[in-house]
Amino acid sequence: MDEAVIVALGCNMAGAYTSREALLEAALAALPDEGMALVTRSTWWTSAAWPDPSGPDYLNGVAIVRTDLPPVETLKALHRVEERFGRARGEANAPRTLDLDLVAHGRTVLEDDVWVPHPRAHERLFVMGPLVELASAWIHPVSGEPAFRLAAMATVGRDARSIAKV
Repeated sequence: MDEAVIVALGCNMAGAYTSREALLEAALAALPDEGMALVTRSTWWTSAAWPDPSGPDYLNGVAIVRTDLPPVETLKALHRVEERFGRARGEANAPRTLDLDLVAHGRTVLEDDVWVPHPRAHERLFVMGPLVELASAWIHPVSGEPAFRLAAMATVGRDARSIAKV
């Protein structure tokens, strides 16, 4: 797992798709077009919108991909996929059709224009919970904590739960 490239997927609006699940499945299918081969993926997890729980619920999951792209190019590729699915960047934490986050790119640590590992993913149960399904012993490159412990300590999205659809 030291070389794992981990991508978090999420949405709370289906956009042009029949459901949030259909949108996320289509996003997974689009990753190879950007040089990312799907290795494995989690079940989908649902949680209340955050920080305003009155918004539509989120659907999230995690994928492990294989890519020859360096971290900055991987993130640019993820942004291109978001744009293809109608993502409009605006207000932070606003409802969205697709959010793709680069959780980790192997053991790489960057803290400049691009932050790798993702600076807040370890706080989010809707990221760490799905990651535990795939790699519970994955070690965070900065904190040194395993995914299962980070999931137990997560403070955001504590209501997240798997809907067990793959």
